[in-house]
Amino acid sequence: MLTELSQAKPSISERALQASASGARYLAGLNDEQRTAIETVDGPVLVLAGAGTGKTRVLTSRIAHILAAGRAYPSQILAVTFTNKAAREMKERIGGYVGDAIEGMPWLGTFHSIGVRILRRHCELVDLKSGFTIIDTDDQIRLLKQVIEVENIDKDRWPARQLAGLIDDWKNRGLTPERVSKGEAFAFANGQGAKLYAAYQKRLKELNAADFGDLLLECLRLFQSHPDVLQDYHRRFKYILVDEYQDTNVAQYLWLRLLAQGSPNICCVGDDDQSIYGWRGAEVDNILKFEKDFPGATVIRLERNYRSTGHILAAASGVIAHNQGRLGKTLFTDDEDGNRVTVTGVWDDEEEARGISDDIENLGKAAEDLNEVAILLRASFQMRAFEDRFVTLGIPYRVIGGPRFYERQEIKDAIAYLETANNPLNDLKFERIVNVPKRGIGDTSVRKVRELARARGVPLFQAARDIVETEEIGGKARRSLAQLVRSFERWRNQIETQRHTAFAEMILDESGYTAMWQADKSPQAQSRLENLKELIRFMDEFETLAGFLEHVSLVMDTEQANDGQRVTLMTLHAAKGLEFDTVFLPGWEEGLFPHQRALDESGLAGLEEERRLAYVGLTRARRTAKVSFAQNRRTRGLYQSATASRFVDELPEDHIEIQQSQSPFGGSYSNFNNGFGNPYGASRFDEPAKRFESSYDTPGWQRAQSQWRRQGEKSRRGPKLIEGELVASSTAAQSSFSIGTRVHHQKFGFGEVVEVDGNKLTVEFEGNGRKRVVDTFVQAA
Repeated sequence: MLTELSQAKPSISERALQASASGARYLAGLNDEQRTAIETVDGPVLVLAGAGTGKTRVLTSRIAHILAAGRAYPSQILAVTFTNKAAREMKERIGGYVGDAIEGMPWLGTFHSIGVRILRRHCELVDLKSGFTIIDTDDQIRLLKQVIEVENIDKDRWPARQLAGLIDDWKNRGLTPERVSKGEAFAFANGQGAKLYAAYQKRLKELNAADFGDLLLECLRLFQSHPDVLQDYHRRFKYILVDEYQDTNVAQYLWLRLLAQGSPNICCVGDDDQSIYGWRGAEVDNILKFEKDFPGATVIRLERNYRSTGHILAAASGVIAHNQGRLGKTLFTDDEDGNRVTVTGVWDDEEEARGISDDIENLGKAAEDLNEVAILLRASFQMRAFEDRFVTLGIPYRVIGGPRFYERQEIKDAIAYLETANNPLNDLKFERIVNVPKRGIGDTSVRKVRELARARGVPLFQAARDIVETEEIGGKARRSLAQLVRSFERWRNQIETQRHTAFAEMILDESGYTAMWQADKSPQAQSRLENLKELIRFMDEFETLAGFLEHVSLVMDTEQANDGQRVTLMTLHAAKGLEFDTVFLPGWEEGLFPHQRALDESGLAGLEEERRLAYVGLTRARRTAKVSFAQNRRTRGLYQSATASRFVDELPEDHIEIQQSQSPFGGSYSNFNNGFGNPYGASRFDEPAKRFESSYDTPGWQRAQSQWRRQGEKSRRGPKLIEGELVASSTAAQSSFSIGTRVHHQKFGFGEVVEVDGNKLTVEFEGNGRKRVVDTFVQAA
């Protein structure tokens, strides 16, 4: 048992330590709210730390204060964060305050690292042995494939990666196999999800292994099954501190709640307005119900911002104020108001990329540091336009959170298909996709083709065509390779007769490549499909397939130096925690931002998370924030009208500046003829949006769309509501489901259709109430 500090009146030495702590250097330069958050060490405390308000310093100084004041030994403090980087930074800062005492803090780390530490100490109690292995994602997929095969389930119809995603979600919610409902189990292999989950867990135990989800799930099982072990940790921890509390999932929340039963001194630091990871299990409700979970809690708001100018903060606060599910705070600064947030409407996304690139080029000429310039995007497919423009202008850039557009797996695969069709002599490209998607053409078969090609001095494609006429390879591999060869020969004959965009779509569809990603249920699959669509959309700007492939070769051949200044290109999700002098925020359009999928799948909750994402984007900027949106996006050579995001019109009037596009085609031709419309006469582009119509209409949108306002055009379709909130209209075909049909949804379970509107269904779910969903996300029960 650990030695307890005296609970009686503090001793003379303890009071001397506290007096010393009150003048410690870690308290220097703090504002009143920060100091209160650090010195309030008794009882539950929630620190609502807005963007740029010094959250990390408060958390580390609080730990230093507890140690310096003698309130606990280093080993009696549990401090939890989300990333190893954040944990290292905390240790370094605390070490700077208290010196060697930091070495005695074994319980400062990530959720997973602390979970491993606990399981190593009690592994036998959860059916593991000492030295158990933590498997990675590849091993997890491999093991699940074995489990699926044992049950004689079609692995192509029910891929292991899909099951891995479901199991990960169940573990994030603290669900063991026996606690998975029948409705949720139905999401895989016609109701066998929970059975396969149980078989997977059994196999892990046989291998003396655990996956990342087990590191917390098994801790929960340990604490719930062995109260004596939990009580030991209750005695051990006098103080519990949690960073980024708004990002905790259900399992992390339950884990913390169990440990916090032993001490009232829990402090959670977070920002409900920056909870943007709901798609990976984060529950914003955890922070919203803190006062209910811990009665008598002290809530301290850090609202003084040390990062951004006044206009940027006011703009961000104006947008986030439209959210209902928040605890409420308003950021302010003692700094100057600075520049207003600019809002620009442009003709299309290509013009948007040109305008932003020109602005960045001018910043470079003005000797601005390009490392302090960022473009933050809602979706990765938007990067293509900017990357091509940067290469053309010679602007150095970096992509954070993933590879460059043309280096992404799905783009390289698609290019390989097109290259092979255009040039069968390209062995590297043919070998890349010969078994993508999986066709049963294994390494042995490919090696035989390669050996034949070398022996005869012919390209791989020619060797493949020859070898399928022999018995060198047999069975499925031979049939699949023969079919692939015939397909490429057929495709090659159509290069001259089909438009190259339609030709590319045909190859990706007929090869099964598009279907492969459509069947993939991982979070990245939808993004990969969007990237493929963007690739084909961009092809339309070239006259021929050969011209497009030549452009790609030149772009991919461009070297990016690892040193020197570079513009940062990244998604909004990847930008959290970062800051830049100048931030560009393109693509603020309905259906893209807020993303239509978020609205369809999560309704009002999805809309509010998208709005929090907008808030995060704006608050990354120190001095300059520039918002833009396109009126049109081109698909298959045709322009489709887009509507400005509702977030544009939620920006407060006093803190924005509307800028006209540099191009005469921006702002509904407002630069032409003194604003009297299109000088080329009436056009279908002069009419309001047809594809993504919406009755959403505010003064800001009217200003940006002055031409349409003068014409007096209005959307002919009525408003669409999701849980009472207006969203972009759907123009999809009528759903095949009818009122009264019983359906199943992966998230909401079983229910009955009560209303049909296009491809949108209103379903009364058992236990989840009435929800509005897209018909493709349900199946007949």
